[in-house]
Amino acid sequence: METLVLSQSYEPVARVPWQRAVMLIFQGKVEVVEEYEDRFVRSVTVAVKMPSVIRFIRGLRRGPKGVKFSRENVYLRDNCRCQYCGSKVSRPEATYDHVLPRAQGGKTCWENVVIACVPCNQKKGNRTPVVAKMALRSTPAKPKKLPEALHLTFLFEKGMPVSWAKFLGDMAYWHVELEE
Repeated sequence: METLVLSQSYEPVARVPWQRAVMLIFQGKVEVVEEYEDRFVRSVTVAVKMPSVIRFIRGLRRGPKGVKFSRENVYLRDNCRCQYCGSKVSRPEATYDHVLPRAQGGKTCWENVVIACVPCNQKKGNRTPVVAKMALRSTPAKPKKLPEALHLTFLFEKGMPVSWAKFLGDMAYWHVELEE
């Protein structure tokens, strides 16, 4: 079972195993917002309802290291767009391209990885953009921060606990792409 984690301002920030949620509760870092009605955490002397949704009591601090290098954050940095043709790419269809291919000594780092659509990634192949005659839309660099609105990485889906719907549903309303 998982527990939905909310920021101090009730925005979804993570999904964690219920054991992690219980640890955060006992550490005094979070409060329980919703509980599973039919699930319990039991000890020899105590039985409490398993947390379904928890909320941080204090604001989340960003570490001194800045933005974590991850596929998700590269996707957000590149504004969900192929850095060669500029087309919008969904997460499942996004590929991660090494500007200087690893076979040529390229590193896996902020300054050498970009989002690419499958056709562009295949066209570029194991070549540099110059050799492939493909221009980058922007120079890849480590971002100082990412837009807050883009940190949501999941929406309410069938099979998730019903108690999550009101927190994830509101976010879906505000973050879904509108038609022109």
